[in-house]
Amino acid sequence: PRFLDEPQAQALLDAPLAMPLPEGEGSHADPWTAARDHAIFSLLYDCGLRVSELAGMNLDHIDRGRAMLRVFGKGRKQRMLPLLPASLESLDTWLKLRQSPPRARSVAGSAANAVFLNQRGTRLTDRSVRRIINRWILQTAINQRVTPHTLRHSFATHLLNAGADLRDVQELLGHASLSTTQ
Repeated sequence: PRFLDEPQAQALLDAPLAMPLPEGEGSHADPWTAARDHAIFSLLYDCGLRVSELAGMNLDHIDRGRAMLRVFGKGRKQRMLPLLPASLESLDTWLKLRQSPPRARSVAGSAANAVFLNQRGTRLTDRSVRRIINRWILQTAINQRVTPHTLRHSFATHLLNAGADLRDVQELLGHASLSTTQ
């Protein structure tokens, strides 16, 4: 599996706050987009989320008091993940701006409970998240193909390299089989 080394992962995490997006394709270097993209990268990397788990996140899945995130994985299997302080902070920053999409008057009724929105106020799709990552990869000059799953692999690899137990990583990733994690 492909993964980013730690400096590359950090560069991607920091990119939305450190450098403006180029104009075009509906993206502007505005605080709304930067906060959203930073929160996306933070959750994909710090929690090891699948892109479908991120796109399907609802506001009521976040437990700020316990700093936990309820995630629904494959087969709607539920797991609870800890939110690191940095992830919680990026999420809080995003949620303060979320209600004012740049290209809509308000959040669409169908997306009222969605955590991540596009600039028109509707829920982000898996494909939209991939597009967002591709734009920032070009900006950070990371010279490899990076997908949302690359961030998931990076999360697992960095945990294992830091001495985490394989079974703990398995549980965090929501894998049914240890061989899948290996």
